[in-house]
Parts: sequence; structure tokens; C-alpha cells
Amino acid sequence: MKIIVAKTAGFCFGVKRAIDIAFKIAKEKRKGIFTLGPIIHNPQVVEKLKEKGIIPIENIKIREKISALIIRTHGIPLSLSQEIAARGCEIIDATCPFVKKAQYYAKLLSEKGYQVVILGEKNHPEVISLMSYADNNAIVVDGNRPLPKLMNKVGIVVQTTQPLESLKKILAEAAEHTKELKVYNTICNSTALRLKETGKMAGSVDVMFVVGGKNSANTTQLTKLCSSFSVPTFHIETAAEIKEDWVKGTQSIGITAGASTPKWIIKEVEKRITDIGGERFSGT
Repeated sequence: MKIIVAKTAGFCFGVKRAIDIAFKIAKEKRKGIFTLGPIIHNPQVVEKLKEKGIIPIENIKIREKISALIIRTHGIPLSLSQEIAARGCEIIDATCPFVKKAQYYAKLLSEKGYQVVILGEKNHPEVISLMSYADNNAIVVDGNRPLPKLMNKVGIVVQTTQPLESLKKILAEAAEHTKELKVYNTICNSTALRLKETGKMAGSVDVMFVVGGKNSANTTQLTKLCSSFSVPTFHIETAAEIKEDWVKGTQSIGITAGASTPKWIIKEVEKRITDIGGERFSGT
């Protein structure tokens, strides 16, 4: 069987930057270094950092002394940044630069008097941070339901991992209901390229493996995309989950991965399939 690995599979720029920052700090062997929430949505990488002494915490009200906090790729709300600073903790900001840009535009639109609309997942940490930059008055939409009633002056920003099709859909709808519409397309190019390549691959193979954290939004999107092509699709976190029956009798297997998936996990998945009987082929 032929194995095709997507060229775009694995860490995006923002995730790689955050991980490089975290592991560099880990080498310094400082005490009291934490991440606020998982630094990326990949349990295996988070576990490796824990082994090196960098522990994720869900809030800053813990008994342990916090020397410094690494801010995850998704960013955090403004009020929380201020609270951390007030406590005298060092802030090591690993927020993705593309998320930073989205935060800036959300703030700019709010200050200019626009009704801010955020396209994204309401409870995703990136969207929660974007809300705070829009003075917590933004409307969050997911592109699956009709837009609520809008004001005459509307500004739109997008969670960086959203598909372009979702943005096109809400733009068409918003244009019918508002007089002034300003849009900042803050979708990361890496996301768009990954979705495009994955869609092309899913339409040409017998089985798709999507590798990444079960809590990763962009990995879940890749899984849904592959399934829409009616190709058997398996969302896995590690090679250990793969069963031989999944690939039995197949001629071609595609492997893609979310932006938070390290190369070593992708390699292990590829090796597992190779051991079953697959043969590596060039990427799409």
C-alpha cells in the first residue's frame, strides 16, 4: 500500500515558535515556571514539557510560587494579563503573532465604533482572548447558524484556524443586513494551505489518518473535511491507536496532521503503517 504524507502536516509557525520558547526556558532549569493552560493543544508535547519542569495550570490562584508564566499560542484575555502583571509574575509571551494581529484588529474595530463580529468557536481560548480586546461586547458566530440582528456598522475578525469558506458565508450574509462592513481576514495562511492540501489528498486515497490532539480545533476541522469526502477517516493522537484492520486491503493511505502535531509523532504514525505493509510515497 502507498503512504502519502501531507507536506503541510505538523507544526505551523506560531506553534513552533511557542514550543521553541518553552523548551529554551526549560533548559534554564528555573523554578516556578508554568504555562497558563496547555501551551498548545497536543497532550504529548505538554507531557514532555511537564517532564522538564514546566507545568500547565488553569488559573493563577495556586499555592505554588509562580516565578514566570508562559502565555500559550492562543493568547489570554486582557484582564488576565493585567492580573498576572499585578501579581509581579514575569510574563513570557508565546502568543502566536497571527493571533496578536487578530487581537489588534478586534481592539481597533471596537475603538472605531464598529459592532465587532468574531467568526470562531465561542469557548475556544483564542476567541475568548479576542473577545476581551473587543471590550467583551463582540458577537461570536460559527458560520453554521444565521447571523443575529446586526447594527449598521459592523467589523469582522476571524479565529486564525477557521476555514475560508466559513468567512465567505458570513460575509455574504452580513452584506445583506448592514450598511458599513469592515473585514480583517485574520485566517492564518498555514491553515488555508493545510485544508486545501488535505482536501485534495482525501479525494484520492482509500483511507485518511488525521494526527493530532483530540482537543485541537484545527485537527478536528481536518477530520471533518476528510469525512466529507466519504473516505474512511481516523483521528488519532499516536501511532499506538492504529489497528491493522483499518488499512487491510487498501491501496493508498493519506496522512495529515494538525498545526500542533510534532514531526516525531507523524513519523511514528508513518512507521507504524509501514510496519503493517505500507510504502512511503512523496507528498502531494
